[in-house]
Amino acid sequence: MGLLTPLAIRVGAMPWLPRYLPQIMRVDKWLQRRTGGRLSLLRIAGLPNLTLTALGRKSGIPRQTPLLCVPYGQDILVAGSNFGSDKEPIWVKNIEANPEVTINFRRRTSEMGVRRLAGDEREDAWAHMLETWPNFAKYEKRTDRRIKVFLLTTRGDRRPTSRR
Repeated sequence: MGLLTPLAIRVGAMPWLPRYLPQIMRVDKWLQRRTGGRLSLLRIAGLPNLTLTALGRKSGIPRQTPLLCVPYGQDILVAGSNFGSDKEPIWVKNIEANPEVTINFRRRTSEMGVRRLAGDEREDAWAHMLETWPNFAKYEKRTDRRIKVFLLTTRGDRRPTSRR
C-alpha cells in the first residue's frame, strides 16, 4: 500500500464513480501509454494492478484492460466489479469465452489461465481481496449481481496452491 491508498479507497467508494468509469479508463490508458507502462492511476494510488489482455469474444481482437488485482500466493485474483455497476465489465465476458490471457504485472508479461471461483473458494478469495480493496464490499451492495472473482494462474499450473 502507498501513501495515497487511503485517499484512493475513499474516492473509490463514492457512489457516483461508476458514471465516470469510461473517462477514468481513458485517462489511465493514456497515462500508461505516455509512460511506457511505468505509471497508472492504480500504481499512483499504491494499489496492486495489472494490464489484462484478452481476446474479444466476438472480434478475436486483443483487448487491454487495466485492473486492480490482488496477489494470492503465486496466483493473482481479479474481480469483475465495475465499481458496483449493474453492468458486468466486457472483459469478464471475454475471459469467460477464452480463459487464456496475457497480463503485464510488475512490468513483467506472463501468459495466464483464468478460472472463475465459486463456493467456499470464492468466499476465501473474496475475504482476501477485501483486505486490499475494502470497496469491493460496497460495490457488491450497489448491485443486484454477484460480482465474479477470477483466479489467474500461470499456464500449466492449475493445481490448488496455498494462498498466503
